[in-house]
Amino acid sequence: MRMETGSAKVPGWVPDEAKRYLAHTALGWSLRELGRREALHPSTVLRQVRKIETRRDDPLVDRVLDRLAELFLPAARLPTDEEMALMQANAGPGAMPDTPKFEREARRVLRHLCEPGAVLAVAQDMEKAVVVREDAEVAARTATVDPEIVEAMALQAWIACPQPGRISRYHVTAAGRASLNRLLAAQENRATGFAEAQAGFANPHLGEGLDEAGEAIVGARFSTADSPLVALARRRDRAGTPFLSPAQVAAGERLREDFEIAQMGGITPQDWLALIAGDAGPGGPRGSALPDLARGRVEAALADLGEGLADVALRCCCFLEGLERTEKRLGWSARSGKIVLRIALTRLCEHYRSQKDGAGPMIG
Repeated sequence: MRMETGSAKVPGWVPDEAKRYLAHTALGWSLRELGRREALHPSTVLRQVRKIETRRDDPLVDRVLDRLAELFLPAARLPTDEEMALMQANAGPGAMPDTPKFEREARRVLRHLCEPGAVLAVAQDMEKAVVVREDAEVAARTATVDPEIVEAMALQAWIACPQPGRISRYHVTAAGRASLNRLLAAQENRATGFAEAQAGFANPHLGEGLDEAGEAIVGARFSTADSPLVALARRRDRAGTPFLSPAQVAAGERLREDFEIAQMGGITPQDWLALIAGDAGPGGPRGSALPDLARGRVEAALADLGEGLADVALRCCCFLEGLERTEKRLGWSARSGKIVLRIALTRLCEHYRSQKDGAGPMIG
């Protein structure tokens, strides 16, 4: 359903059912009129309207629908003072995200939510929502997300909260997992040239490059729930002790989060590998504060690890490369990669503890 309303266009990520609901409630279109416009039976439109209305019990869905309703105000009528005050109250800290930003952020957040024990905590007095893993002895924060992104994900029914409250705990739904697979597949297709027209890509982290041996480095198409770090974290010895401690997992996730943010600056995989080998540091354009800060943190962490440990940390934590492939590329013996990775994560924990912000799970 393509709808131009007021002076703005409704974002493409808004579901058609929500657009019909807002056209009915904000514009006053009848169910029969909506049915004629959309070639649907009025009873079908009625079921969709009722379904969206029942979901307004979720505060995130309620807020995003109120914000979207502003776009449905008739252009010929200026809002009243009461409507303007309501629009400002519902505007929130950020603007309505466009489709590329929403898909990019949703892909990042859904990856974290698909990890074992992950929940999205949304508090009324917090500026940002946080993803927390609760399967470990100590809860670890793995991602932060802007409220407008969380609201859009809730409207898509990708996340759900059985009992909203002052601190609401959202879990990824089956629709969210399916959407993550779709977003990852679309990302890979764009990167490898399966779009409508083949073209080069500006962000190599979305596609593939070549390492120092001429082998392809491909951006992972799977959720981080299947990453080498999370797989090792699930292993236990005979005494039941995890192979990796929560602090080691948090350190690896922190490195990967900074790495993903730094990729926005247009750095290639070869640049990172050259840094480990002691050649020139990462290239790519600079000037954006957030990627530059993240890039500096990654460079400092890799320099502290040294060439051998930095290589395995970069490949397994950041490139999400499997341990067997890492062992093959680096010429190591079988099953030695997990031991070296654990040593690297231990050193990485010490590095983050030495920073002025301590060893907490700071993301970004």
